[in-house]
Parts: sequence; structure tokens; C-alpha cells
Amino acid sequence: MSEEKKPGVWEGFKAFLTRGNVIDLAVAVVIGAAFTNIVNAVVKGVINPLVGAFGTKDLESYRSCLKGPCEIDPATGEATSGIPISWGTVLSATLSFLITAAVVYFLMVLPMAKYLAKAEARRKAKEGAQETIEVSELEVLKEIRDVLVAQRGGAGGPGGPGGAGGPGSGTGDAGDSGGSGGGPVDTGK
Repeated sequence: MSEEKKPGVWEGFKAFLTRGNVIDLAVAVVIGAAFTNIVNAVVKGVINPLVGAFGTKDLESYRSCLKGPCEIDPATGEATSGIPISWGTVLSATLSFLITAAVVYFLMVLPMAKYLAKAEARRKAKEGAQETIEVSELEVLKEIRDVLVAQRGGAGGPGGPGGAGGPGSGTGDAGDSGGSGGGPVDTGK
């Protein structure tokens, strides 16, 4: 009865960390955090000024009042009276999401899908070529077999005149009328 040694916590933790998908996830989180800064800069530097051409430059300042007259404290931006609905903040977040999704799709997902499709097409072409080579090799081997069978069969078969190892095959000396069987040869003396 041998004891099975269970992997320790440290070994399990190392196996977890070195798994490929965990490392990919960590890279994705870091790149996503850096990418958020780019998206925020695009929204604040490009989208907000475009919206500002039609109204307020700050998209988040768009509000509606649900109840009563809404008064906003300019120092804090909080409502002092009334119930404001800050739909500009929702619109800003939605635009950020759409921009992020568009950039991820057009700069990452679409090129990767095209690359994977090309790689799959190359793999299938290589498999098709390999199958063609295997089929053509098989055909060539069949042709060689057929030619050999025709040569043996057309010349009297094995051991017949002109057959491999038979009389008249050109092997042996002039006095030898037998094959290469190694047994006694009757020369008629």
C-alpha cells in the first residue's frame, strides 16, 4: 500500500498561474486598462467637442429635471433642489462603450478572424496536397505493380522462359541449364 502524495498548495498555485488562459487574461486586463485611457481621451477630445458644436461641450452636463426646478451647485455639480436625471452621463458612457467595441472589433477581432481563416485555408490546402501526394504515390505504386505483373505474366510467368531466375534469364554459365535453385541439376550425361 503506497501513499499517494497529493500536490501541495504551492504546486497547485504554480500550475494555476502557468496555465495559458490565466496569463492571457492578465495581459487582457492590463491592455484593457491602458486602452480605457485612450477611449476616454477620444471621447473627451473628439466626441465631446463634436457634441459641443450642437450644445454644451461637456456631454455629462446634459440633464433633465424630473421633479421641480432643478438647481445645481456649480462648485460640486450636485443638485441642491429637484430630482435631476443625468442622461448626458449615460450617453457619454454609451459612446465610450461603442467606441471601445468598434476599436476592439475592427483592430483586433476582425484582423484575427481573417488571419485564422487564412491559416485554416492554408492548412486545408496543405492537407489536400498531402492527400493528392498520397493518392498519386498509391497510383504510381499500383502502376509499377501492374507493369511487373505484366512482365512476368507476359513472359511465361515466374520460372518460365524469360522469367526471373528461369532458364534463359541470362544468369549462370553456358553449361548451366538450371535455375539458381541450388539443387542437383540433371545435365543428361
